Amino acid sequence: MTAPDKPLRIVSIGGGTGLSALLQGLKAYARPAASVNGQPAAASIDVTAIVTVSDDGGSSGRLRRDFEVLPPGDIRNCMVALSEDEALLSRLFQYRFQNGRGLKGHSFGNLFLTALTRVTGDFHEAVKVSSEVLRIAGAIYPCTAKNIVLEATLQDGRRVTGETKICKSRAPIARISLLPDECEPLPDALEAIAGADLITLGPGSLFTSVIPNLLVRGVADALRNSPAIKAYFVNLMWQPGETMTFRASDHVRAIYDHAGANLLDYAVVNTGSVRPALKRKYASQQVKPVEADMDELERLGVRVVAENLLHESATVRHNPGAAAAVAIRLAREGRGRRK
Repeated sequence: MTAPDKPLRIVSIGGGTGLSALLQGLKAYARPAASVNGQPAAASIDVTAIVTVSDDGGSSGRLRRDFEVLPPGDIRNCMVALSEDEALLSRLFQYRFQNGRGLKGHSFGNLFLTALTRVTGDFHEAVKVSSEVLRIAGAIYPCTAKNIVLEATLQDGRRVTGETKICKSRAPIARISLLPDECEPLPDALEAIAGADLITLGPGSLFTSVIPNLLVRGVADALRNSPAIKAYFVNLMWQPGETMTFRASDHVRAIYDHAGANLLDYAVVNTGSVRPALKRKYASQQVKPVEADMDELERLGVRVVAENLLHESATVRHNPGAAAAVAIRLAREGRGRRK
């Protein structure tokens, strides 16, 4: 049982820009809360990110091939999202070299993590040391220490190996698997799942950022056995190569199919409207907003949280503050469940 005055414990599982956006919002709650008239002005949380390590493209892919390290890119983005110093150190970690033989295209943070891995002999230890340098508000774990590769079985029966090739494929995905399939999670990650008040999945690429974490041996069972609230942050838009035409319920079914169980308590869906000009931009690529088919979600046994979660710039992304506010509410409910 967790004491009511202890920080809320949130475990966020995924990868890519979606997970980074949620973590950026949660960071505001992860620092010691200020008080007003003796009352806390904000919730206090412990946040843990469990991040997929299957990327094989860009800087991460090159470092993975050249140095036989786990791909650092998604983890680097999560560290920056949770970092204390957004002005200098985080900018340094995100700095990408524009020229230089062998350097062009690499980010400094990826090189830093790779060098630390070579020095310490352990990728997880390199992540811990880097996190200390950035003074992040939380903990970050790769979903596995194994060098894994994604393989997709498409609905037409073909198999595509490697995340980059999977994302470029336009045939619908029937199933995702890991090569090798016998990979273990970090014990610290399982411990965080067991002690959580809330476990979030997503937002992020369904088949290449979210589901791969569930395929690591023991993770789906740990989620099933944890008393925490489990919530899936549904993507805002269709994703070419992965989830074209998917409704919110299709995302949930894919998670259940790969996890082997109905894991979720909540689906968090967006009610905000994409502005017309941006919607036309996406429509030119045959991409539309994900339909929040609430009746079907409820038939799957999933409760729905519907909020305006949009952050619009040149692209459609989750609003970090809005997503984090939902997570805090659900974590409080999860704390009540544990009590």
